[in-house]
Amino acid sequence: MKHEYTAIIKEEDNWWIGWIEEVPGVNCQEKTYDELKNTLEVTLKEALEFNRQDALVAAGIGYMEEKIAV
Repeated sequence: MKHEYTAIIKEEDNWWIGWIEEVPGVNCQEKTYDELKNTLEVTLKEALEFNRQDALVAAGIGYMEEKIAV
């Protein structure tokens, strides 16, 4: 299943700046729009995997995983 996220993007002073609306801390800047979109995607994937690993370590043993749809 593929999830969708919202990128907030703007050009400012010859730089493209972007944020992922749903995930605090995922923000990037690049010289081109295409580079920014790629970097946001890579950064988002890394952040989600880091958060996943962090949650698993915090849970320790004996946890359950439950899907939640909003």
